[in-house]
Amino acid sequence: MEELDVEPPLTLIPELNSEQKQICFEWGPVEMLVCNTVYKKPEQKEERPGCPFIYVVRKDQDVYSHTLRKLFNESHGIFVGLQKDEKEKVGKSRTAQLVRVSKSYRSVIRACMEDSHQMAVSARDPVMRAQHSTQVSILSAMELIWNLCEIMFIEAAPAGPLLLHLLDWVRLHVCDVDNMVCDVLKSESPAKHENFWNAITIFVLQGRMDEARQLLCKEASANPASISMCKILDELMKKMPVLNLGNTQTLTEIELKWQHWHDECQRFLQDGTFASNPRMETICKILLGDENTILEKKDLMTTWYHFLVTRLLYCHPTVKPMELHLYAQSSLDQFLGGESSPEPLDIILLAAFEFDIHQVIKECSIALSNWWFVAHLTDLLDHCSLLQSHNLYFGSNMREYLLLEYASGLFCHHSLWQLAVDYFDYCPEYGRAYLELHIERIPLDTEHKALKVLRICEQRMMSDQVRSICKIMAMKAVRNNRLGSALSWSIRAKDAAFATLISDRFLKDYCERGTFSDLDLIDNLGSAMLLSDRLTFLGKYREFHRMYGEKQFFPAAKLLLTLMTARIAPSSFWMTLLTDALPLLEQKEVIFSADQTYELMRCLEDVMATKSKNKTLQATGSCVHGGTQTTWPMGHGQAVDGQASRPNTVGAHCVQFASYCFII
Repeated sequence: MEELDVEPPLTLIPELNSEQKQICFEWGPVEMLVCNTVYKKPEQKEERPGCPFIYVVRKDQDVYSHTLRKLFNESHGIFVGLQKDEKEKVGKSRTAQLVRVSKSYRSVIRACMEDSHQMAVSARDPVMRAQHSTQVSILSAMELIWNLCEIMFIEAAPAGPLLLHLLDWVRLHVCDVDNMVCDVLKSESPAKHENFWNAITIFVLQGRMDEARQLLCKEASANPASISMCKILDELMKKMPVLNLGNTQTLTEIELKWQHWHDECQRFLQDGTFASNPRMETICKILLGDENTILEKKDLMTTWYHFLVTRLLYCHPTVKPMELHLYAQSSLDQFLGGESSPEPLDIILLAAFEFDIHQVIKECSIALSNWWFVAHLTDLLDHCSLLQSHNLYFGSNMREYLLLEYASGLFCHHSLWQLAVDYFDYCPEYGRAYLELHIERIPLDTEHKALKVLRICEQRMMSDQVRSICKIMAMKAVRNNRLGSALSWSIRAKDAAFATLISDRFLKDYCERGTFSDLDLIDNLGSAMLLSDRLTFLGKYREFHRMYGEKQFFPAAKLLLTLMTARIAPSSFWMTLLTDALPLLEQKEVIFSADQTYELMRCLEDVMATKSKNKTLQATGSCVHGGTQTTWPMGHGQAVDGQASRPNTVGAHCVQFASYCFII
């Protein structure tokens, strides 16, 4: 695409003045923080008060609109369905499928437009009423453009059916006549209503001959003197050749019938049949395609594209698609008459009539306030194979670029970010990279939200993001002293170092309180305990307690001895393991064998040697750098599961333990 040839709109921020104070700003992914600094301009000498507020300037404010959120949510399902549809369909079946998708998008736009209209009607606040009314106008323009693109690019109707589609387009979007007819028919004498002939004229301008003839009957009933003229005009409207979509007639046959009917209308006009009734004469001139007469009714048509379609209907009914842009430009010039300049909507419609898809997308990107329209329209046109040859200079094609921009805007909303994930999924070149960057910025306010984000990352094999999320949630849980949750998150992250840290916290809490918290989690670690040695120790140590509680003394003694000899326990916990052996030594039945007793004695010697070494270091005032001195936790005097109490000093532990071993 070419560079923008217009300046971007200015965003005014109240109370900020760059002439008085320096302005500080910080870019975010979809927004910018702006505030005054404490610094004044170098040339300023006097002190001036600054603005104490920080302003958030958002890139895409529309995501916070209630109506547009409905548009985003509803269209998301249509988009995903289109990507998953079978692409084996070709020819007419594929075109019909894409037309159905296009109509689904338009129905969502229209539903949102009706919601905005209801809000505008019910709003009491003038500001809110104006906002909703503006939203109605924007959505109406979006549907108008989309409908025309559907006719021109997706259906690609040939000469003949093209005009029928354009007539339906005008009738759908210029519907003031229906309200006018209701007012006319509700009156006591419809034929004498001030808008009676205006209603008939608009029906004729839109090619709605049946409705025009029905109203004309009211004139014949109310004014017997005009019965003969009404019958002739009614017959002319009835005979008007109409091309149906299922009609098998060729364009040549249609043109011959049209010319014959046109000559008949010309003859009645030249004969002065309607000379006594100027309104009927005007309608006859419209049927003849008199451009000056049609243009005189511009106030009834209201738009230049209505004038264009009426002009084609009565002057060029078999217009070819490639000729449309000539008639469109001349119709716009005649309708405006040099009194005003084309609006952005006019420029977009002209580009569509010229079959310039890229210009349509460019102008819509400039005129509309968000990326929804251009992203979904471009995706649909890409499925029509109309954008294959247009790649952007930085690598991604136009479809992917616009989808990435749209999805990036959704990520700044607290709930719409979930929709954006699917849009990134269907951007094959840069979608995954964008998703990885944006998903790391999602605030993990709750565990439920964190699980949602985690599930998305796991489904897409985003291992780095999975670890990052789990670490963040584990840290939050640790700060809140929720060790079970923290251990669960660290296991999910497969973070051995953090699992070791939390396992140490569990062991420390056990030393202080004599019981374990989160027993369900520790009892069901399974293979997850192999993540780290310390976690393995925690799981096996808890298993020892469970065996002891179930009076399985022999396997409990074997497991306890294994834990001591494996050296996977923290050094500060060695004495706890030795003292856990005391209740087993006190049993009437001999639990430990001679070899196991010698192993216990060796462990005791290691503990005593470490204790002696620490005392020597403390006496000499030396510091151990890069290592950990052995400290004996308080509270080891509590027995396993409430058994006999133990001495509170290390020396007493050792003496009591040694005495039992020697007795054995």
